[in-house]
Amino acid sequence: MADRLTSVGIGIAAIVGLILAGRYLLDPLFRLLGKAKAREVMTAAALLVVLGAALAMQEAGLSMAMGAFLAGVLLSESSFRHQLEADVEPFRGILLGLFFLGVGMALNLTVVADNWQLILISVAAYMVLKMGAIYTVARLFRAGKREAIERAVIMAQGGEFAFVLYATAARVGIIDAEANAMLTAIIIVSMVLTPIMTILHDRFVPRAKPSQEGVDAVDDLSASALLIGFGRFGQIASQPLIGHGCSISIIDTDTDAIRRAADFGFKVYYGDGTRLDILHAAGAHHAQLVIVAVDDAANATKIVELIKAEFPLVPVLARATTRQHAVELLHAGADYQIRETLESALALAARALEEMNVDQDEIADVIDDVRRRDGERLEMEMTGGVYASRHLLHGNMMKPQSGSN
Repeated sequence: MADRLTSVGIGIAAIVGLILAGRYLLDPLFRLLGKAKAREVMTAAALLVVLGAALAMQEAGLSMAMGAFLAGVLLSESSFRHQLEADVEPFRGILLGLFFLGVGMALNLTVVADNWQLILISVAAYMVLKMGAIYTVARLFRAGKREAIERAVIMAQGGEFAFVLYATAARVGIIDAEANAMLTAIIIVSMVLTPIMTILHDRFVPRAKPSQEGVDAVDDLSASALLIGFGRFGQIASQPLIGHGCSISIIDTDTDAIRRAADFGFKVYYGDGTRLDILHAAGAHHAQLVIVAVDDAANATKIVELIKAEFPLVPVLARATTRQHAVELLHAGADYQIRETLESALALAARALEEMNVDQDEIADVIDDVRRRDGERLEMEMTGGVYASRHLLHGNMMKPQSGSN
């Protein structure tokens, strides 16, 4: 009994010592190594920490896997975790594949075949119990029923660390080889079933409808301008119009965003611009213009098509997400479109030229030339495709760059 208590004490002391060492020594160690500015040194140090922790746990009478696991947790909490994660990324996929390959090779299929009924019953019982526990914990932490069910389904499978625990238990004689094979099979089958359960959950469990509390639906609006979509683009686009005193009606489908907008003094109505009845209720037929600023490119094109088909005299100004989307909007009848990145990219490029001490007049001429070329390219691409205007691009492979040393 005394020997067993001594072993337990040594194990606990080893774990506590490893945690304390990781907490107070890892950051100074990697800070010192980081001054060498060599990624190989950081990677080697991380591997050394893992191997050292595994060896320390083994010497304390515990599993090497336990030491490696603790070392991984400590490394993930260090200030250099992002750099270490990037350094070990190339090895992660290979090592993970080898891990599961080793697990599969260790599986005794004969034992599984002889006990398949017990394994299936155990899988069902294990997953039901785990899902029940996860659901209960989620509800205790005030998660909604739908969210709690989703979490329970996603996390119903056994964890990879179970393989390590079972192998260690078999090695020290806590369980025999047959029990190890059966327990490993139970975890593997639960892993196989969980993605299937997730697919079935997404297909048969209806998505929750957004709460309409505190949100007004579109109903007989009338204003000089109709803004459809109040995301980051629409919010900026609204400012000059409101600042000039124009009346503007705003609709969006994101109820959370609508409620947040109210905190900043915006009245946004709930309405789907892809529906013709909503466009009528939003006053599109009375508006002097409509601005389409929704995030979804397909919906933006559909809205433009609807407006130009139903209200052909109302000008439509649309936000384009990509160059191809800009072409689609023009084909749909948009009177004006602008890619959300165009002007900001040109402004940044102008500032870059300014930082390189280029004359302001020359900067203006260059930016105007690029803007003109972009417009010409768009016209060509509407009929000839994306490659029809390649000759208008300033490619850095075609000629030497001016201003470089």
